[in-house]
Amino acid sequence: MVDLNFKYKSLIEFLKSETPFKPELSIILGSGLGDFAEQLQIHKSISTSDIPGYPVSTVVGHKGKIHFAEYENKKLILFQGRVHFYEGYNINECIIPVFISHKLGVKNLLLTNAAGGINKNFTPGDLMLATSLNGILIKKELTDLIGLTNLAGKDNFINLPDPEFNNLIKTTAKSENINLKQGVYWFTKGPTYETPAEIKFFAKYGADAVGMSTVHEAVYSSYLGMKTAAISCITNFASGISDQKLSHSEVTETADRVKNIFARLVKAIIKAV
Repeated sequence: MVDLNFKYKSLIEFLKSETPFKPELSIILGSGLGDFAEQLQIHKSISTSDIPGYPVSTVVGHKGKIHFAEYENKKLILFQGRVHFYEGYNINECIIPVFISHKLGVKNLLLTNAAGGINKNFTPGDLMLATSLNGILIKKELTDLIGLTNLAGKDNFINLPDPEFNNLIKTTAKSENINLKQGVYWFTKGPTYETPAEIKFFAKYGADAVGMSTVHEAVYSSYLGMKTAAISCITNFASGISDQKLSHSEVTETADRVKNIFARLVKAIIKAV
């Protein structure tokens, strides 16, 4: 096991000295969704490259910034970019935004991501609320991270995603007249996109969307007792669903196309939390 309190001691001390307030809600912004941060009142921005021990994001669409922001009198911490397994990082580095949020006293976490659509009723540009998550491929890493957890920690996994938080998001989307899809998000490690055969396998076992993030963050935050929800932007059809070749540029282009709807939904969620 890695002692995160020891490993990130200097990092947390640095952020606590820089934090302008105690955040109420943490939001991790996925590929192509980072522009949302610029629509809020930002009190302070910190480049992750200036934070001791913070891993560097190498992916287009992940700027590597932490913003302390405010909207409708709600205090927020936003992570504009995340790090992934496929960049060569360990799980104790991939969950660092969750660890930071918890250490700063945040109780609610909203995860966002770009995902490939497996459900044939979805089209690129749809937003999907995760009703459940599949993390088979990271079970060993999570076990090593958490270790022999206590019973209370195990019980927290039952409410993942948090049903109260999900109901709030569904009600909010309805009030905003946003067609919010619902489905199961399936995690893969990457770095390659999935094969058509893999997508058929995932579909057979209930997957509606697939991506390379979020699940380990959600499991860890749930273990810590945080109320957690996840929203995917369906940026492309998964392999084999259409004949179009997959590319990261398609992911960022689609996210950019729907960023106004995404922003309207997230702003309404912030107001409602």
